[in-house]
Amino acid sequence: MDRTQGQVDPAEPSSGPARVVTLTAGDFTLTVNPVDGSEIEPLRPGAERARPRRRDAAGRAARDTAARPPVLPGAPASARLTPAREEERARLVRLLSHGRSVRLTGPSGSGRSGLLDAVAADCAGVAPDGVVRLSGYGQQQPAELLHALYAAVYEAPDERPLRPDREELLARVREIGAVVLLDDLEMGGAALDELLRATPECAYLLAATPDTKAPSDASHLEEVFLGGLGRAESVEFLEAGVGRALTEEETAWAGDLRFASEGLPLRFVQAAALLRQRDELNGTRGGDEDEEPGVFEERPRDAAFVPLPTLAEGAAPAELLASRVSESARAVLRIACALGGELPHHAHLPALVGDTHADAAVAELLGCGLLTPVGTRYRLASGVARQLEEVGYGDPAAEEARTAARHYAWWTGHASVTPERVAAEADAVLAALAGADVVAAVLLARTAAPAFAASLHWEAWERVLRSGAEAARKAGEVAEQAYFHHELGVLALCEGRLERARAELEASIGLKGALADKRGTVAGRRALALVTDREAAGAAAVSPPLRLAPPVGGAVALAAPGPVAALGPAVPVAATGPTVPVALAAPVGPRASEAVTAVVPARRDAPANLAEVFAEPFPMSLKPSPAPALAPPVAARPVVGSRKRTVLLAAAGALTVAALGTVVALAVGSGDEETTPAGPGPKVSSTTPDVPAAGTDTAGEPGGNDSAGDPADPAGSGSGAVTEAEPGATPGEGAVAPTPGVSRGAGAKPSGGGTPSRKPPVVPPKTSPVASPPTTSTSPSSSPSASVTPTATPTPTTSVSAPTATGTGTGT
Repeated sequence: MDRTQGQVDPAEPSSGPARVVTLTAGDFTLTVNPVDGSEIEPLRPGAERARPRRRDAAGRAARDTAARPPVLPGAPASARLTPAREEERARLVRLLSHGRSVRLTGPSGSGRSGLLDAVAADCAGVAPDGVVRLSGYGQQQPAELLHALYAAVYEAPDERPLRPDREELLARVREIGAVVLLDDLEMGGAALDELLRATPECAYLLAATPDTKAPSDASHLEEVFLGGLGRAESVEFLEAGVGRALTEEETAWAGDLRFASEGLPLRFVQAAALLRQRDELNGTRGGDEDEEPGVFEERPRDAAFVPLPTLAEGAAPAELLASRVSESARAVLRIACALGGELPHHAHLPALVGDTHADAAVAELLGCGLLTPVGTRYRLASGVARQLEEVGYGDPAAEEARTAARHYAWWTGHASVTPERVAAEADAVLAALAGADVVAAVLLARTAAPAFAASLHWEAWERVLRSGAEAARKAGEVAEQAYFHHELGVLALCEGRLERARAELEASIGLKGALADKRGTVAGRRALALVTDREAAGAAAVSPPLRLAPPVGGAVALAAPGPVAALGPAVPVAATGPTVPVALAAPVGPRASEAVTAVVPARRDAPANLAEVFAEPFPMSLKPSPAPALAPPVAARPVVGSRKRTVLLAAAGALTVAALGTVVALAVGSGDEETTPAGPGPKVSSTTPDVPAAGTDTAGEPGGNDSAGDPADPAGSGSGAVTEAEPGATPGEGAVAPTPGVSRGAGAKPSGGGTPSRKPPVVPPKTSPVASPPTTSTSPSSSPSASVTPTATPTPTTSVSAPTATGTGTGT
């Protein structure tokens, strides 16, 4: 470890200056300063990053020893596998030797960790990089596991901490060939697939519980499930734990316990502890009277007979076991309950408990089955914390957590404590931080954060910083809050999260500006400048600047200033629209690195009008029409359709005009009294319904009302007669009734013949009934036209033939 200040011997406590650690993180040089905050700067020009080297066999052995739980005082407990576990052990070793990855699934307390220890001893020489032990407890993402694997195989050549960026990390771990034993796996699915893809040369043995997320089908993992012990195996396992043969009553009790616990080995470890405590209380174990007093001298030694535990006590034995252990062990259990099940290192227990023999309590609790190893530490076994909290062990949790937080705040800030030792105690430190009050939490986070940063345990570093920022906000410590936000910004910058880095650094600069902290503000602005540079470099690498071509000679193009040269011919925009030349241009000059954006032509098959839309699903002709030829560029291009389509459209318009004229005529004829406007045109007035006489032929005039008379007045006189004004007459004078028998001139044309006349119904005369209905003939009207032009002096004439004897009338 490179320390520029405060380099002391770890065995000699010192209160010298704070430790300043310099490390390499990707392309940055990070200086961790516990006093003023971390400083980050890019690597100096010309400085090459040191290439890490692989650890040798001795280095791997030392690393594996450091990854194991600490050695407890006293005689080590011998671990022995049952015959069923020996078969599973041989199967796992065979699969790993062939390069297959295995997922070992079993409930908590099924003996997964003990089986992994046995497999590790058999696979020591299988892979070139040996066996790597990792812990997945609390790891939901594969990044930290990859960094842990990298640190287990590689080491920095100059003893300077090195944390590679993601590209270098993936390149290094891809070359690792090792048997990786990953205990307490807590991830699956895509995250597990990412871990397996990043290390194709490694064979994994993944130990997980059944409730862990299952791997995907693409992972190709072998599944091995750990079941419970059989009846004979459970009795044999229990006898090995007690150290004697079982009686018939105890054998029957063990059978019932196996049925209730589904044969979990952890339950039989706890049952063996219950039987040993019962033998000690009953005085049946030899040598107890000669035992020297020590940690357990307060244990009662009466001659009272203690019966076998009940089946309920055997299934949940934490309360009964805790009541028979020493007082120091019970104090350790209270601390573990306050820390959420995490147990501090046994070296911290005398200071936390206040008993010099508290370190021996860990071995006592481990022998009772109340503790289980997790990575490099111990924690309460599955279900023990819940059982102890129900009987009151969690009542002083707040006070115990506050005591642990103050103790760790002093210990992590001591100059003799290395960052690696702080990283090994990360879970207990984080648990104490979560349960402490805001004042103790701010102090602990302030001292532990630099140690986690220097140890490269950056997941714990981020968790401590976030907890410290929240505690500082609640406590009103603005200066400490600014420090935590600055560190979070530096961490995000090192990991490439630029948006998060900018947000955290801007918050820190604002808080430091409110405090008039000039030095801190300058450090924050320097880090923020690095964020801006990285954002600019990333934007330039991802999206180069666009150079759009200007129009050339009337061509439609997106323009940029400067001379251009056309690179492509004219492209028609649409098949029915005008052809527009599109110029693909680039600036003339040495700007070869600038990109050129081409204009994509429009679709050629787009319809131009509604007729073309309906022409495709409803073709007018079965013969395919030839493809239209491309016309030269013009301002506008008329749409050319077929002759039939044009005629049909004109006929449809004429019919529409005729229908509108009929409606207008009906509306005019239904009025009680209508008068045409004054002027040179004819004036027609009518006061009776328009009912023609029998045998008459009536031609409608535009703007008038044609009537031949009333059936009661055949002569056409009276109120039903039609009066016509003479040309040039003034309104109200010169009205003359038409005379029957007067024919229209041969050359006369109806004025305004654009509107077809309405044909009135034929009514037979009352005076001369005939056998057959009268026949009415009308002259054909002129063809309808699109426009109607009234004449200046119309001269309408009518021709009405008198009824003949046969009742027919003719008109010319």
